[in-house]
Amino acid sequence: MCDSASLQERLRTQRPVDWDQLPDFSLYMDQVLSYMDRQVIRFDEDDGLTAAMVNNYTKSGLVPRAEGKKYGREHLAYLTVICVLKRVMSTRDMDLLIRQELQGDRSVQDGYAAFCDSLDKALNLTAGEMKSRPGGDEDLADAAIHFALLSYAAGVASSRYVTMLRRRTAQAAEAAAPAKKTKKERGQDA
Repeated sequence: MCDSASLQERLRTQRPVDWDQLPDFSLYMDQVLSYMDRQVIRFDEDDGLTAAMVNNYTKSGLVPRAEGKKYGREHLAYLTVICVLKRVMSTRDMDLLIRQELQGDRSVQDGYAAFCDSLDKALNLTAGEMKSRPGGDEDLADAAIHFALLSYAAGVASSRYVTMLRRRTAQAAEAAAPAKKTKKERGQDA
């Protein structure tokens, strides 16, 4: 059981490790799964990362392929991001955002650092919001509704940003693709 005070403490203190603290040696799948348990806040055994999930993320291109059967820092960074985001968005949306964040010269290390910074701010904001709510554990239903509504509002904003980004990406792809002529247009050129 987790009371409000211990939840606030975990929200204030439990963070994924910085890039430089990720193992600089390769891990096997069972080691990855065990490591990821420490990277994200979890309360239930049911919401952990599984080997099947890692394989599915790899098959879909969301995570780079393992080198042999070993996973390095880059894999752990991708999996950390995915384990957090999978609670609030689809794999399709995660894929879009990760690809956008790593465009150009931006390294996985820089993208991971930016993600960890945003996560830190969000967790601190939520812990502060919990602290400002009167009632503590006596008002669990009200607190749950309050945070569900905050999640709803943030989800609406996130969904809208993803939609706008998807449109912008599609428009850029259209502009970059060579113009295709219709049959009628090709006939007029002859």
